[in-house]
Amino acid sequence: MSRIGKKPVELPSGVTATLDGQTIEVKGPKATRSFTATDDVTIAIEDNAVTVTPRGMSKRARQQWGMSRTMVANMVQGATQGFKKELEIQGVGYRAQIQGSTLKLNLGLSHEVNFDVPQGVTVTCPKPTEVVIEGTDEQLVGQVAANIREWRKPEPYKGKGIRYKGEFIFRKEGKKK
Repeated sequence: MSRIGKKPVELPSGVTATLDGQTIEVKGPKATRSFTATDDVTIAIEDNAVTVTPRGMSKRARQQWGMSRTMVANMVQGATQGFKKELEIQGVGYRAQIQGSTLKLNLGLSHEVNFDVPQGVTVTCPKPTEVVIEGTDEQLVGQVAANIREWRKPEPYKGKGIRYKGEFIFRKEGKKK
């Protein structure tokens, strides 16, 4: 039994959900999101909550059960609050700035990195060493953050690079004489 799949997804006030076959659409104050579930699960809307149940107990049906419920919960959260990832840049001369829809990063390379921000995501730089990524789609926000971090991952000796806010980097000791 899926512990996650058993829980119903509560719809807060101001959020409506409509069901059309296997496609559920969630409308909220921030966005309208939709998700099409596989035929392995049944989605139902009752008592201002969305429930997901498996059709049978095959391995695939149980996998889709928890995943579909999580997708619906993420759509509800994205439509009401949205998602946010924060990155920190550490290193001498490392900095970021936003110009239009392009994030310009100075990361100690011989050139400046220009990162084009995709549609559906908002990137801001409150400080030259901080990057905040916000949006209504959790997968897209996380992927943009991972793509930015990929340019200069934190290295274990000095800790220089782009890291998630609050991320712990295991530090190594340098060479000894």
